[in-house]
Amino acid sequence: MSKLLAALIASLFATVAMAQASAPVATPAVTKAEAKADKADGKAMNSEAKTDAKADTKVSKAQAKADKKKADAANDAAKDKSKAQAKIDKADPADKAKATAKAEKTAADANADQAKADVKADTKVAKVKTDAKSDKTKAAIKTEKTQAEGQAAVDKAAAKN
Repeated sequence: MSKLLAALIASLFATVAMAQASAPVATPAVTKAEAKADKADGKAMNSEAKTDAKADTKVSKAQAKADKKKADAANDAAKDKSKAQAKIDKADPADKAKATAKAEKTAADANADQAKADVKADTKVAKVKTDAKSDKTKAAIKTEKTQAEGQAAVDKAAAKN
């Protein structure tokens, strides 16, 4: 236990001694490398922000388009159902059963068409969202790479001195 305590105290003193040592003065090469890295980092972050905004805009447009297609499909289905109901209402009492069966088939077809349109619209939106996420991820990776390259250049300049 006393050896452990002695090691901890020794490491504490070593840390304090290192903390009091003066920091190395930045050389012109290091300063230049840092400035270049900061500039590249700023450009990369700006590019990433533009890519994110563009991707978000694409998703919003796709969602709006899908919502419109869904609404159109719902309206078409409602029209078809109301026409079928009107035929039932006009039908003679003897033909009412036949008209009702035909109207039910028309309603089922209208519902199926609406469901197909909804699925198609949702699929397109999902694809656009996936593409947008991919674009955002690529931009983020590019930014990280630029930051890492900049830090490597700064470290290399510092190591030369």
